[in-house]
Parts: sequence; structure tokens; C-alpha cells
Amino acid sequence: MTEQSQPIVDPELAAAKEAEKTKPLFPGRAFISTVLDALDSKETMTGRMIGRYIQRAAMAGILVGVFFAAFWVIMGATSKADPGLAVAGKVIAGITFGWALVLIYYTNSELLTSNMMVVSIGAYHKRIGWGESLKLLSLCLLGNLLGALVVAVILRFSSIISGPSLDAMLAAANTKLAYLDSGFGVADLFVRAIFCNFCINIAMLMVYNGKLTNDFTKCSIMVVAVFVFTFCGFEHSVADSAMFLILGMHGVINAGKAVLVIVVAILGNIVGGGILIGLNFATMNDERGITAGARR
Repeated sequence: MTEQSQPIVDPELAAAKEAEKTKPLFPGRAFISTVLDALDSKETMTGRMIGRYIQRAAMAGILVGVFFAAFWVIMGATSKADPGLAVAGKVIAGITFGWALVLIYYTNSELLTSNMMVVSIGAYHKRIGWGESLKLLSLCLLGNLLGALVVAVILRFSSIISGPSLDAMLAAANTKLAYLDSGFGVADLFVRAIFCNFCINIAMLMVYNGKLTNDFTKCSIMVVAVFVFTFCGFEHSVADSAMFLILGMHGVINAGKAVLVIVVAILGNIVGGGILIGLNFATMNDERGITAGARR
């Protein structure tokens, strides 16, 4: 008889699961540990390999730009249809765009909105200073914008974004710009940005927490999170930037107002991902002092 092969078990994941069994008071320790390890790599890159870090961020911008363009092509194709088909188109478009986050995760690209969570947890645990956090996020934003700009420039030499697709995108952009016309509108934009990055980072929390080992489940969570924010009209600073850059290449956008929309969206994204997820889960899973007191 041949000996049956034993499944390969990740020792770090096994240790994390065993720790959760013996000390269930802080089940988020695996998540925090994974995020801090990721932060160490990001700090190294932004310190000694800035060019490569910007390349990774640019790739995230390219993925967002391409898949957001696909989102608007689908929206445009169904925009003139009956209401039922239009809703179906919105669902399909949202699911399609959701795969951008999946590809960003699996290609190790750098996305501004998820990094807001990472640096917040790192700053809380004093693994990164606020100055270094700002540098990391600024470089990530620069790369994301460069990647989105590359997509916008290439698209300008095609008819991919034209006709109904361009009309649908422009209508959405005008809605976003209209938020700036009143204080309530700015608050509306800010709240939508909060919920957007809450969705993104609650998905990343599930992916990073060490409890999910199935790639299909991870992909599904990320796709659903993006679908929720697109279907509900939440505001993602990088996706909005990609849209404005595409429209800017067509000369049909107010650049000054577009920048203001992005600023408000970034601030709201920081609250949603950096505070509601990052700082919130960092504090609720902080063992320091508590476990020591329990041993005494």
C-alpha cells in the first residue's frame, strides 16, 4: 500500500488558528499582524525603492481605469433600454468593476484607499510615523493617478468611451460636481466617500484575517464590496479620478471642481477606511496591558 499524501499546511496560519483557540479574547490578532507585516514591506519600498513602489501604485491605477471604463461601457449599452434592463446593466457593471480590486490584490499593486487602513493601524501601533504615513499615501496617490492617466490617454485614441458610454459617464460626473454647489451636497459627497472605503476595507479585513483560505471566497467578498459601493453611488477617490481624467481628455470637465470633488472624496475615504476600519479594529484588538493584567 502506498502512503496517503498529507495536505500542506501553512505553519503561520496554523499558529494563528491555534492562538485564536487558546486566546479567543482577541480574534483579530492575525489580521493586525498581517497588516503590520504588509506595512513593513511598503515602508521599505517607499524608503529605498520609490520608483518601484510608484510602479505598483500605477498598476493599481491602470486596473481601476480599465475596469471603470468597462463599467461605463456596460452602463452606456443599457442606458437607453427599459428600466429592468438598465438595472440589470448596473448590476453587471458593478460586478465587472469589482474584479479590479481582486486583480489589485493578487498582483500586489498599491491602492490608495486600502493603504489608508494599513497606515492607520501602523500609526496606532507606532510602526510608522504620521509623516511617513503621509509620504506613503502621497506616493500611492501619485502612482494611482499616473496609472489612471495612462488609461485616459490611450482611451482618447479610441472610440471605446463614446456615444452612450460617454454620455453616461458625463452625467455621473456632473452629479458629482453638483455636490459642491451647497453645503449639504458636500456633506452628502463626504458621507458617500466614508461608506465607500468602509466597504473596500471591510473586504480587505476579511481577506487579511487569516480565516479565509479559499481564493473563491476572497474574490467573492472583494467583488461584492465593490458592487455595493458602485450600485449605491458611494464615492471612491481613485475611481473618480480615473473618470475625471478620461473626461478631461475629451475636454468636457471642469478641472477645478473635479479636484475639489477628489479632495472631499479622499477625506471621506480616510474616515471610512482609516478610522472606521483601521483605527477601530486596531483598538478593539489591542492586547497590550490587558493580557498582561490578566496573567497577574
